[in-house]
Amino acid sequence: MPTTTTTALGTYVFLATRRARDLPVARELAETILAEVDRTCNRFRPDSDLSRANAAAGRWVEVDPLLVAAVTAACRAALHTGGLVHPLLGRPLVQLGYDRDFAALAAGGDAPAVLWPSAEPGLDSWRDLGLDPDGALRVPAGTALDLGATGKAWAADVVAAAFAEELGGSALVSLGGDLAIAAPDGDPWPVAISTHPDGPVETTVGLDRGGLATSSTRVRRWARRGVHLHHLVDPRTGRPAAEVWRTVTATGPTCAAANTATTAAVVLGAEAPGWLAARGVTARLVAADGRVVTTGGWPAEEERRGA
Repeated sequence: MPTTTTTALGTYVFLATRRARDLPVARELAETILAEVDRTCNRFRPDSDLSRANAAAGRWVEVDPLLVAAVTAACRAALHTGGLVHPLLGRPLVQLGYDRDFAALAAGGDAPAVLWPSAEPGLDSWRDLGLDPDGALRVPAGTALDLGATGKAWAADVVAAAFAEELGGSALVSLGGDLAIAAPDGDPWPVAISTHPDGPVETTVGLDRGGLATSSTRVRRWARRGVHLHHLVDPRTGRPAAEVWRTVTATGPTCAAANTATTAAVVLGAEAPGWLAARGVTARLVAADGRVVTTGGWPAEEERRGA
């Protein structure tokens, strides 16, 4: 299987194609698309379209239609989860200390004490976002956009769609573990699941279409004056979600759909297995103590081999 790895959006980018001659084209496509996503959607770039929209909260701002598409996908996730996956968590994340690219944040330094968010954003506040698909956006006054909950998965789907149009065969893209398959050909791709990108493989599944995503409370973590925090914020409280699950992995018709389910599951905590099962989501949840719970058609026989 021809593969290549690069970096973008603060994480690794893994690409695989069925045909060797497709790989250089796939890499060029991915690098071009992800550079545009970074230019428009990166909260940590002061020159990004997203940063400009946040700075002008309450007013319409002309932006690249690519950002409007990303925010539309984030709003779709909010709609399907009753606001549990929320695009307006920018201010709580900054108050918690996630105010710079994670590589810089993880480097530490003289961090101030945690300033706990004074209020949650409201589960329905995302409905006040103004979206013009031709290229304009209005962030509600007093809020700030953050696409960390959906952006990588959405970008994986965008890259996969480009692969389907431009390549001659099936291909796969993974952005930090958010994975999408382009032009499925019925032959499963082996996908290794682990808590950390460079950690031991816990189980392997075969995926022949759609997407797969993993949300974890153990990867993007930081500390402020002895208080340990992670990036998955519960919009009901404005604080990091309770660590009932250390990782949740799910499949879906798209990577964005899978990621919506995993993020909501982390936020829901103990209620997650029932919520996922009621929606027919195939998922694997690993509790803080290492206990594994599965929903839908997650292959139990693979779990036994990976235990």
